[in-house]
Amino acid sequence: MFVQKELREKNIAEYLLYMWQVEDMIRAAGLDSDRLYDAVIKVSGRSQDECREWKQWYDDLIEMMRSEGKTERGHLQINENVLILLNDLHQRLLESHKQPEYRDLYYKALPFIVEFRAKNHSTENEELRDCFNMLYGVWLLRVQGREVSASTAQAVKAVSAFIGKLAVLYREDKEGTLEIE
Repeated sequence: MFVQKELREKNIAEYLLYMWQVEDMIRAAGLDSDRLYDAVIKVSGRSQDECREWKQWYDDLIEMMRSEGKTERGHLQINENVLILLNDLHQRLLESHKQPEYRDLYYKALPFIVEFRAKNHSTENEELRDCFNMLYGVWLLRVQGREVSASTAQAVKAVSAFIGKLAVLYREDKEGTLEIE
């Protein structure tokens, strides 16, 4: 099973961040699946059948990026749909009296979200998108070997706890075990 399938089932937040990484990796490869094949797939140690399937997955994503005009920036509609689903659940959870822990984590993260939005001049009123942008941005800093300040680490800790809880509740909702009403 490919990573994205496993992540989608187990942790929707990690899945979304992974898919954003894949979009950036595709862009870095110039939307060339042969380059991705040589750099990522061929060296994976997978069988030829798995490699072909994996390459086809990249080819499909590349085609979607082209057809949706996401070759330089932005996220595929399949990834935007995940944010829509998470936003819908987020609103239902905030309105529920059966999820006080979720609301507490949200309100602990909210000042950091507002600060992030102000620093990045975000005009969209999408808190979850801001959370994912923050988490992805910090991941990129770490990959580049850049230092993360103590205040940023504190913000990431609060936002990660909030988003992590949302991911757990999303899985429970999909399994039909979430108590929300």
